[in-house]
Amino acid sequence: MAVAKYAWSGRERLGLLRVREDVLVLHAMRWPDEIRDPAEILPPPVDVDEDEDEIKGALALVDTMTREDLHDEEFHDTYTEALAKVIEAKRGDQPLPEAPETEEQPGKVLDLMAALQESVQKARTSRGETGGADVHDLSTAKKSPAKKTAKKTTGRKPRSA
Repeated sequence: MAVAKYAWSGRERLGLLRVREDVLVLHAMRWPDEIRDPAEILPPPVDVDEDEDEIKGALALVDTMTREDLHDEEFHDTYTEALAKVIEAKRGDQPLPEAPETEEQPGKVLDLMAALQESVQKARTSRGETGGADVHDLSTAKKSPAKKTAKKTTGRKPRSA
């Protein structure tokens, strides 16, 4: 092992140089002014009520959200594989592989006014109301143009030079 100074990003840095198997490894170390006190970044203490029902509910929620099957096709790293194919093609002077066709489904377009009217109607029926204010489409309402205000004048006459 050796302690070494090296230049990186316009600064002199301190590092620990060592041999690991057949490779030289440089561990970047920090100068004292680069190290913060861990107490500075600790969150403030919080009093937590130890309600057994809340703890059981939180643990049940965590259990329902936990997945054990992380070896599914959904979690497959396709980017690294595609990058390896590009590197191999460039290394062998071969044409680059074509990007795979993705079947992207367009997002569902939601009519906000219709959703609002449906929500209002559901709220009315749940309360047992039959009448009340209606929701109107304001986008088609015509607005009158703003009137121009008269310019204020002061009683002074302009000076001549």
